[in-house]
Amino acid sequence: MFNKILIANRGEIAVRVIKTCRRLGIATVAVYSEADADSLAVEMADEAVFIGPPAPGESYLVLDKILEAIKQTGADAVHPGFGFLSENAAFPKALAEIGVAWIGPNVNAIDAMGDKIRSKQLAAKSGVSTIPGADGEINDAGTALIAAQKIGYPVMLKASAGGGGKGMRIARSDAEVKDGFKAARNEAKSSFGDDRILIEKFIEEPRHIEIQVLGDKHGNVVHLNERECSVQRRNQKVLEEAPSPFLDARTRKAMGEQAVALSKAVDYDSAGTVEFIVDKDRNFYFLEMNTRLQVEHPVTELTTGLDLVEQMIRSAAGEKLEIAQKDVKIDGWAVEARLYAEDPYRGFLPSIGRLKRYSMPEEGQLGEGMLRIDSGVREGDEISLFYDPMIAKVIGYGKTREAAIDTLAASLDRLHVEGLQSNAPFLSAVLDEADFRAGRIHTGYIGEHFPEGFHGTAPREDQLVAMTCCAAYVHETLTRRAGRIEGRLRPEETVTAREWVVFLDKRRIPVEIEMTREGEATVWAPSLVSDKLVMRTAWHPGQHLFEAEIDGRPVALEFSDRTEGYLLRHRGFKAVGIVCTPRSAELHVRLPEKEKPDTAKLVVSPMPGLVVAIEVAEGQEVKTGEPLVIVEAMKMENVLRAETDGTIKSIKVEPGASVAADELMIEFE
Repeated sequence: MFNKILIANRGEIAVRVIKTCRRLGIATVAVYSEADADSLAVEMADEAVFIGPPAPGESYLVLDKILEAIKQTGADAVHPGFGFLSENAAFPKALAEIGVAWIGPNVNAIDAMGDKIRSKQLAAKSGVSTIPGADGEINDAGTALIAAQKIGYPVMLKASAGGGGKGMRIARSDAEVKDGFKAARNEAKSSFGDDRILIEKFIEEPRHIEIQVLGDKHGNVVHLNERECSVQRRNQKVLEEAPSPFLDARTRKAMGEQAVALSKAVDYDSAGTVEFIVDKDRNFYFLEMNTRLQVEHPVTELTTGLDLVEQMIRSAAGEKLEIAQKDVKIDGWAVEARLYAEDPYRGFLPSIGRLKRYSMPEEGQLGEGMLRIDSGVREGDEISLFYDPMIAKVIGYGKTREAAIDTLAASLDRLHVEGLQSNAPFLSAVLDEADFRAGRIHTGYIGEHFPEGFHGTAPREDQLVAMTCCAAYVHETLTRRAGRIEGRLRPEETVTAREWVVFLDKRRIPVEIEMTREGEATVWAPSLVSDKLVMRTAWHPGQHLFEAEIDGRPVALEFSDRTEGYLLRHRGFKAVGIVCTPRSAELHVRLPEKEKPDTAKLVVSPMPGLVVAIEVAEGQEVKTGEPLVIVEAMKMENVLRAETDGTIKSIKVEPGASVAADELMIEFE
């Protein structure tokens, strides 16, 4: 077994590998850029080596710097995590030359499977079902256009060396092929240092289902069942689960056998994933093979009882697999949500900044299930524009799919983030949807269910009741507390019951609240419910989570005290609750609404990022829909287009400049 493992990665995967190494008694080395100097991974590792500036191309993607860190620390093995150099065959080749072990598959497997073009050819030769498409790489937009017209729309353009949704575009017309080819190629070059593109048929309403494989250096390969990753946005997985609610035993067996056959064809000897797309009739087609650990591996670990990082380490050390195919079972259900620093109310644009407040429930038992959290950040850390915007992977486990979903939803109810936006409201909204609960999902699910983007969900009656009770209780508690502070204008009142008016989601809700004892109150909101409600809570001032029992039903709300009112969130619904006396409420309704400034002639950056290109010039006339500027953030390119016809008056930024959210970039005449 190895003595010291260097982790050539960052964030939550580095933390994840460190945890397994600690359990196995193996020392660890972290590498870090300037942006990650104070990261959790650096804090947890036994040693840490600085490797350069924040940009991955100057740090995590520079092989020589990683090799120098290995030399400095004497590490005898390297775990690459996922992304960065994890599927770069030059890395294990370089390690072999200096006698350091690679915790991953052999170089031949990486060469064959890491390249989507070659892997598809090999899959077809091995008897694996493949998607119709152009044979070989596409070198220019003209060739892409010819291939697309031959295959028939829609088509998928994707980076040959890609993964994680980077360098992928769906095209449904000639124009989209031209635009998509350029964007996909730029993203591929930026993310992987390889701009080769392939093109293939895009299957409508497919499900994305992948098979986890595990091999050793003795010719043994098993599959660990499937993961369903169909809920995606811009080809980036959002929710994953194991097992799939769609597969039957026959299809699972057939997909597993094909995945194993393909793996054996390249002598696969580590953890890897064979990805398929599956149509409505359960016909499945090979998509790609990822020769590394996957982001969503926790759902497989929870339903099989295996530690995949440990299995990778043991295989790299030459040990035989301890399990045969007959030993692999499915125990329970697990659902994973990717908690990102992005604003779902602004088109899921990256939300970069410092986590001023960040709290989650503890791992372990939660309701009828179990909660697992894989995270690489803590309160006070900064989410940088240079890397993936992930805050954490939140995984709910239960004996049934419903229990796993309920556990995950309950954990997101108890999340609190300040300093930046998170996609938690959106995740919660999806988890609550009837179609998701019924397993009716596909890769276009988000676009189908949120065609106009995400703008929150309409409140249910139970949410209005819970938020009204919360706002009334908090305000009553703070009012009584203020009365006990000497020198305040109003001394403490001796009344046990008081009337308030709660303004919530443009609703005017009269409330009567009686504090019956410490942590208990009776609330009556006749416009919502006919009976008085008994509420019990342990909330006290300063807490950002409001947990209570209302007539015996548990509820958890994310809570923040604002200058005006209280910001409350439950699942996909959030609102500001303003509490007034009945007399003040009459004045409140007469307050004029603040007018929004006219920004029709301004083009501002919707997110923090880097200006990649300016597509127009001052004095140029543009038409609606024409590209104006390209901004890159979190390794994704975002094209800002003209929303109206007009003439460019001035350009305020230059290519290569960093911009903040809402920073002015272009002004129209």
